[in-house]
Amino acid sequence: MLQPLNGIRILDLSRVYAAPAGSMLLADLGAEVIRVEHPQGSDSMRDWGPYINDQSTYYVCANRNKKSMLLNLKSAEDRKLFLQLVETADVVLENFKTNDMKKMGLGYEELRRVNPRIIHCAVTGFGQTGTLAEEPGFDPVVQAMSGLMSVTGAKGGEATKVGIPIADILTSHYVVIGILSALRMRDLTNEGQFIDLSLLDVQISSLANVASSYLNAGAITERLGNSHNNVAPYQVFECADGPLMICVGTNGQFDKFCTMIDRKEWVHDDRFKTNTLRKENEKELIAYISEIMLQKTRDEWLEQLRAHKIPGGRVNTIEEALSQQQAMDRDMIGEIEHPSYGSMKFVKNPLRFSGLNIQYNKAAPLLGEHTEEVLSSLNI
Repeated sequence: MLQPLNGIRILDLSRVYAAPAGSMLLADLGAEVIRVEHPQGSDSMRDWGPYINDQSTYYVCANRNKKSMLLNLKSAEDRKLFLQLVETADVVLENFKTNDMKKMGLGYEELRRVNPRIIHCAVTGFGQTGTLAEEPGFDPVVQAMSGLMSVTGAKGGEATKVGIPIADILTSHYVVIGILSALRMRDLTNEGQFIDLSLLDVQISSLANVASSYLNAGAITERLGNSHNNVAPYQVFECADGPLMICVGTNGQFDKFCTMIDRKEWVHDDRFKTNTLRKENEKELIAYISEIMLQKTRDEWLEQLRAHKIPGGRVNTIEEALSQQQAMDRDMIGEIEHPSYGSMKFVKNPLRFSGLNIQYNKAAPLLGEHTEEVLSSLNI
């Protein structure tokens, strides 16, 4: 079946999550992604449990729809083979430390001498320039350095990292954006280019309103747990059977919320009639609402919230999130078969198109599984 990136070959030298997850999204869209791995293995994710059928569930979540071949890039013979592959490729993706590719004689200048149309995307912790350019950078370190941890966690509690590798995940999306943009530019210029992508840059750029508040108003965002720095009521409330997130984002929604909880007089109360006033008197407002919310279950409140068009949702466990009806309605869970290690479930790509269906043809490959197949394409 025709896919948007049919005919695009990506040589993926990357490990762990940020870059591999990006190449997986490109593979979902039809690119041929070839993981180029060291004969002894170069991806520590293969060693991170839990395991199913002897495969790391961490590794398989970032490597579907790919091939794997073995090359030792410190070997002159294998570097020659790699450069032959570069001649046939459109993209080289890697996340070695800054300058490591150059030290192996495989920097961008060397690659484009072999193939002037090659796109080289380098993902590092801190980028190709700056005082930290050659330092290793991992997701939790970047969460800390970017300021993200300073605004995450309970009020008065310790700075807290996000429960998923968010800096890696966001970077994987910029891998896709960068490579697609470079491919489009190549259509216009017939030339490749180098993409310098830093996890720290990505996470700082993702501070959104928190950064804007500081840069333009000097406002320092504080940790507020599940509350919002700018809006009230906008947080988790305990119900009779557990926690529920409620987001009352506008004055109109607050009017409907007051009707829902039978407190219509609050709409005209000088303490609560605007969002600014609600934030100023938030402690009092939340205390009142908290007592009311305990009177019903989450499902009872959700029925009323939806009737009044007020955003709200259960605070789900991972099990509940992956099995909830909306995820089932959207067909978000898939299953894929590998001839050696059997069936694996996975979360599908969230893109939905009117004119194509994303294909899930290959489970995450075994180490070196496709070496002979790839080399045969070079007529060696």
